[in-house]
Amino acid sequence: MSDDFADRIRSSGKRLTAQRELILRAVEALEHATPDEILTEVRKHSAAVNASTIYRNLEVLEELGLVRHAHLSDRAPTYHSVGEHEHFHIVCRDCHKVVSVDPDVVAPVARRLDDEFGFVADIGHLTVFGHCADCLPG
Repeated sequence: MSDDFADRIRSSGKRLTAQRELILRAVEALEHATPDEILTEVRKHSAAVNASTIYRNLEVLEELGLVRHAHLSDRAPTYHSVGEHEHFHIVCRDCHKVVSVDPDVVAPVARRLDDEFGFVADIGHLTVFGHCADCLPG
């Protein structure tokens, strides 16, 4: 966890608790993880943490802009650190491979949405589902 993250938590008036630090470290280590996966990782270091602590702190950390979530399946949201570069996701419906993609790929679409509709897209929340090259028939 970077010092910047710790400073951002403290400057918000919130405390940098041991649980928040463990959760941030888990999100960074796992890169893209559901709350249950984060809980499993955190419990390697502290068995005293429960699922409600994970969900509550992920909500706080997202409000502070330290983590983001995306919907990479029809199940629980997947969290990732904002310390990573801005990206969106493509997900294969067959093998479930997730790839992080630079937002420049969809920049023309984002510009068009803004120009034609006055709509500013939240590209970091975007997930595109389809089929990867390995799973395409033929």
